[in-house]
Amino acid sequence: MHNLLSSTLAWVAALQVPAPAPVLRSSAAPQLAQALEFRNGRWFDGHGFVERTLFAVDGVFVRERPASIERSLDLGGGYVVPPFGEAHNHNVHDGADGALQKYLQQGVFYVANPNSLARTTTTIRAQVNRGDGIDVLFAGGGLTASGGHPVDVVEPMLQRGIWSAADGEGGFYFAIDDAADLDATWPAIRAQPRDFLKTYLLYSEEYERRRADEATRGWRGLDPALLPEIVQRAHAAGWRVATHIESAADFRNALAAGVDEINHMPGFRPLVPLVDRVLGVQPVHEFELASYALTEADARRAAEQDTVVVTTLGALLRTLEPFDDTRPEFADAQRVLRLVRANLELLRRAHVRLVLGSDEYDYQESTVVDEFLALSHLDLFEPEELLRMWCVDTPRAIFPQRRLGGFEPGDEASLLVLGADPLAEPEGVRDVRLRVKQGRVLELAR
Repeated sequence: MHNLLSSTLAWVAALQVPAPAPVLRSSAAPQLAQALEFRNGRWFDGHGFVERTLFAVDGVFVRERPASIERSLDLGGGYVVPPFGEAHNHNVHDGADGALQKYLQQGVFYVANPNSLARTTTTIRAQVNRGDGIDVLFAGGGLTASGGHPVDVVEPMLQRGIWSAADGEGGFYFAIDDAADLDATWPAIRAQPRDFLKTYLLYSEEYERRRADEATRGWRGLDPALLPEIVQRAHAAGWRVATHIESAADFRNALAAGVDEINHMPGFRPLVPLVDRVLGVQPVHEFELASYALTEADARRAAEQDTVVVTTLGALLRTLEPFDDTRPEFADAQRVLRLVRANLELLRRAHVRLVLGSDEYDYQESTVVDEFLALSHLDLFEPEELLRMWCVDTPRAIFPQRRLGGFEPGDEASLLVLGADPLAEPEGVRDVRLRVKQGRVLELAR
């Protein structure tokens, strides 16, 4: 059973710089063919697979067949999809060659790291955002309150001597408790390299009580009244804003502040009696499931504001999988599943942009592939809908200024060829036969 409350330890482990491992790259330096033909493939059009022959010139798809073809690729009747995205993970950092290997192997070309330590994202930058590697955005240090998450990630690193004090406040996170703190800290936030900004709300409906309760250390976040000003400043600096949430109130406060992206679904790691009994953990505070329930008004507002919502539900869903009606926890497990389904259905029905992120730091144990499969087991989404969320909507949410997730003229000529139809069998997404990035064929070294 997946332990929901082991996430902090997993994050700590993932943020350690491991021994270097061979990077899975092309067996030879990838060459950009000026004119490519892709024939004998079944192409995903957002609804199904259609037999087509497509062409690319200078790394983008074109409408007409070029006058001369430099390389013709027979796709062997395979199922062609855009490369996959991972909208929430922290496992890309210096020395994380194994994660780079895994992502390329699984066809995950686009990754967002929504809280990173600048000091440990230096050498990795030479290995990403290039023709033969994955593309990654780094958020830099996140904004929270004193004693707020992710201080619970930082403190074990300090205690073990892996990080120094400079890697904590002002490095991995910035503690902001009021407007004066924001004014004083903003120059340092601006100075830190980042592609977007991460903020934290944790049970913001209880902000005042939690800020005075030392038992909630690591389980609190920003004053929700500060978030609108943070969003305004970030947008002026050219950054999109992602906000970590736990409760439905956090979700609403994030929307009210005008954030661009909400990280996690409410209740993705709920402090409910079910989790206590299964894992034997005493929670800081108990909440009723109603604290995680979204409303139609929440969904409508998220859709109207075009707010991206990242799932990160795989760990929770796998925790609930072992339950059957012979176990005393069955009733609570079913209540949680009903909540998850109801929240997703509200967002789905309102046409909110749902994208896939796993927040699974240990790539050897689980990845965004497992997030996709866990969501498929809910039998909530149509197969083509879920696939579209992963290979179309997720890359476009990570890199909104790029032409990703499609095969239309002008789109980047990036694709995967699967050996099995993922609409008929979701596990087919594991069978990646060919990878092409911006017109470069990636022959991965074994």
